[in-house]
Amino acid sequence: MDTRMEMHICQRPSLMEYLSYNLNFMSVLVGPCSDYKDYIDFIEGRHISSRLHSHTFNGYKKPLEPSPVRAVCEKLLICTGCVLFFLIVTRSLPIKYNVDPEFLTNATFPTRLIYAFFSVQASRPKFYFAWTLADAVNIAAGYGFSRIDENGRSSWDLLCNVNILGIETATSYKSFIDNWNIRTGAWLKTVCYDRAPRYRLALTFILSALWHGLYPGYYFTFLTAIPITMAARAIRKSIRPFFLGSKVVKCGYDIVTWAATQLAICYTVMPFLLLAVEPTIIYYRSMYFHVHILSILTTAILHQKSKAREPSAPNKRSFSSDRSPAQCNNNGTHTNKYF
Repeated sequence: MDTRMEMHICQRPSLMEYLSYNLNFMSVLVGPCSDYKDYIDFIEGRHISSRLHSHTFNGYKKPLEPSPVRAVCEKLLICTGCVLFFLIVTRSLPIKYNVDPEFLTNATFPTRLIYAFFSVQASRPKFYFAWTLADAVNIAAGYGFSRIDENGRSSWDLLCNVNILGIETATSYKSFIDNWNIRTGAWLKTVCYDRAPRYRLALTFILSALWHGLYPGYYFTFLTAIPITMAARAIRKSIRPFFLGSKVVKCGYDIVTWAATQLAICYTVMPFLLLAVEPTIIYYRSMYFHVHILSILTTAILHQKSKAREPSAPNKRSFSSDRSPAQCNNNGTHTNKYF
């Protein structure tokens, strides 16, 4: 609610302002999504000054003038690495080979699983490239400044849409989603998840599918993500606490959850890359729908165990009322009910 209050506007935008916000040259192709108030501050020249702090400079207070050059160069360097990776690795691991009839006939299940994992991993740099380049374009225009840190270095991550390290090291489904298409995720949370009275998770994923377009693969991906997210939540809530007592055990748990998360993401996003219905069904059939089945069973089992551990409402009331260590008898003296 605080974020929404900060971003609220008091005056309806004119048609020119509205079209400028939606069709500006910096983000018309691949984003990133930004708040209207931030965009208007940028257009009217308040974007940096409203975030700029004063620092002591040679004994005088002088406002820093952050330069975007370093941030743009870093983004372009990442883009170059993504392009090279795409040309060298991605093209040698085509996604459509996952549904090639000959491959499915001759390859064992572990082989199909391993190829799917590496082919999906190899397909990510093209998304990294597009979002990072779009971020660089905005920063080069002077849009994207967020703050100056305690070391006096300017940060240009306001419109950052992807955290590559966070994605590649994610040990939970939520962590992966939080670092992928960050600005769109923030928009979905604000307009749908925080506002929906019921079924917030399902409605948010359905809205995300509609937002992406009309390819059937998008709907397979986001509908599949619903039970997987529910299972991941249940596992984290019910099982993770048992592995936090030791650093070694916690490290082992993180390794296992990293592998499980990456395999689950691979299974989920495959339709997003295949796009059509027939190859999606072929792929899921070759995987025996195992993630669908495991996620639904896990959610159901852990949900039942969680309900079994919770005392019923009458027991809760009885527990809270009877727990008092001492009560007054009719004579006004205190008696202890339990002793």
